[in-house]
Amino acid sequence: MKGLLMVNLGSPDSTSIKDVKKYLDEFLMDKRVIGKSYLFRFLLVKGIILNFRPKKSAAAYKKIWWKEGSPLIVLSQRLFDKVKKLITIPVALAMRYGSMSIYNGIHELEKKGVDEIIVLPLYPHYAMSSYESVVVKVEEEISKNFSHIKTKVIPAFYNDPLYITAMINNIKLHLQNIDYDYLLFSYHGLPESHLRISDPTNFHCQGNTCCEKSSVAHNTCYKHQVFETTKSIARALDLKEGSYSNAFQSRLANEPWLKPYTDSELKRLANKGFKKMVVITPAFVTDCLETLEEIAMEAKEEFIEAGGETFNYIPCLNDNNEWAEVISKWSRQY
Repeated sequence: MKGLLMVNLGSPDSTSIKDVKKYLDEFLMDKRVIGKSYLFRFLLVKGIILNFRPKKSAAAYKKIWWKEGSPLIVLSQRLFDKVKKLITIPVALAMRYGSMSIYNGIHELEKKGVDEIIVLPLYPHYAMSSYESVVVKVEEEISKNFSHIKTKVIPAFYNDPLYITAMINNIKLHLQNIDYDYLLFSYHGLPESHLRISDPTNFHCQGNTCCEKSSVAHNTCYKHQVFETTKSIARALDLKEGSYSNAFQSRLANEPWLKPYTDSELKRLANKGFKKMVVITPAFVTDCLETLEEIAMEAKEEFIEAGGETFNYIPCLNDNNEWAEVISKWSRQY
């Protein structure tokens, strides 16, 4: 019997520094998040980052935490509840990091008699630090604990017509009655080195024009895929050249990351005379710390301080009914 495993990023169990530190430890020690040797990660994460980052991150989580708990967990659960009502096969929800483990999700499906799992990493674009990390973790758990279970993974869905349509409809809904002169696509940042590591040809990802050249490397190229998502949405919204652009957020300081950076781009645009900003975050399907605090709060403040007048953040798909329908259709296709 088939089953569906939906996997999102995860969240600390609470806003306490202890819980945030535990979560960050698991997240940052993942070799696909920080693509360096174990010794380098150990010294960087445990010797430096975990000595100051948990306190700062805990304060940020407190700003966006809901009564029911982490917004990412609550919204993922709401989506899961809707999907469960729409499909006939068993479904489970898991997180890549944190207490809602992938092991627990697979075990839950196994107890229901599932022997073939359709895995849905809830990331539209392929990146070694997100989509790939989920796939590898599932494979590890299957190999160690559930060798009798087969798996099939839903590919990165950045250009899937059903996903794009749901995105466009969600954006149009929230753009109603909003007066704006610029739309910024803010994608989660990625170290430039990750693009090269994920390039199966070892030579395609070389500069600013490679994303336009047809290549098998695009199947695992985050940069190419986010650009394609922007093109699809901009075309559907009939956005004019010069009224929108891409930027990247949530970077660490240890190496070069994809540019332009969202905070710098917002200041540049404000200084250039754009006063009415709308920001969307198509790399996320669920609102979380990176969207609710970093964009809806911090980025808004930075834009207004730089001379902007209005700032509107468009929420993610979250538990959108059409998005739940899309997932239910995928569960029947795969």
